[in-house]
Amino acid sequence: MFGKTSEGSTGRLIQLCTGYFLFYVATGLIVKFFTGSVNTGAPRMNDIAFLTYNTLGANLTCLLPALVLGWWRMKSIRPLRVGRWEFPSELLYIIPSGICTAVVIPTTTLMYTLPISVMVAMVIMRASVIVIGRLVDGVQIAQGILTKKVYWEENAAVAFAVFAASIELLGSKGGSFDFIHNRVAMIILTSYITAYAIRIYIMNYYKNTRPKGEPLDNRAFFATEQIAASLTMAMIAAFVYFSPRIFSGWGQLRQISDFVASIQSPVPTWMWAALSGVAFGAVAFFSVFIFMFKGRTATFTGLVNRLTSLVAGTTATLLGWAFFGSKFPSLQNWISLGFVLVAVAFLTRAERKRAEELKAAKEI
Repeated sequence: MFGKTSEGSTGRLIQLCTGYFLFYVATGLIVKFFTGSVNTGAPRMNDIAFLTYNTLGANLTCLLPALVLGWWRMKSIRPLRVGRWEFPSELLYIIPSGICTAVVIPTTTLMYTLPISVMVAMVIMRASVIVIGRLVDGVQIAQGILTKKVYWEENAAVAFAVFAASIELLGSKGGSFDFIHNRVAMIILTSYITAYAIRIYIMNYYKNTRPKGEPLDNRAFFATEQIAASLTMAMIAAFVYFSPRIFSGWGQLRQISDFVASIQSPVPTWMWAALSGVAFGAVAFFSVFIFMFKGRTATFTGLVNRLTSLVAGTTATLLGWAFFGSKFPSLQNWISLGFVLVAVAFLTRAERKRAEELKAAKEI
């Protein structure tokens, strides 16, 4: 399972899921450690401050290898020439995908800072991505971009995955916060869903428009996307940092004031928090490569991505309980995990069928 595997093989998919799972568990425990969610005896770090330092480390973890190893050099199937300059036509849509990535990251953070439970925020975001994957397949099949059909097992897995996410709502207390009628909350959620939908569409457009026999250069896609995302996030961070000087009242918003304070007066352990971002950066590597896995539908890869994170989240909770004194998983967590396992069973059937289909077509 951990030996050499070929592009598009089930073995390669298992390797990516294993890496994603391990680093996702590590990320979950790191967040609890730094923010004081577990009993470690260490001083608690402000959640916005931690996310600022952690995101910096994660971004550098993704960006530096992409630049140093030359992953950004893309072999285009349709190069464009403007005067004396020639560049890959793929940049015209990969750069927007990077901009969407830069929107997804801060809106994810902001969802967790709203006055709703963390579990409710996670349910909304995970279920959204699962549904988006299925919708993207429907659109690209109608456009003739995706020639593969979505198996009934994949549709069944979508249903059970949504059940798995939604069951957590039964044990979550959202409080009196009126999410639907709160303008800020709806702007954050709409931005998150829109950016993720565009990004998943672009990923699958890139994957599904490669000529038959042409290898997927996912590393070039990842590198280009990260460069665009990093530049966009730097501009967003600069805007937020200076916004209290431009807009009256913005400095009173907790998220903005905490972000400004994390830069002006960094906590003593900020470098350790930034270093902890390596795990989050590794999650981003595996996540993108799963989303873009060769020969699979957006429905399938979205499910694999989100279900792996659900299992990793439960595992992190168990490890936090065993070693750091955090809460034991609730009944809803275990019921949700049961639905996840049913969805995984359907996905396993779908993967066997897809692998046979791809081998018959000599695509893997």
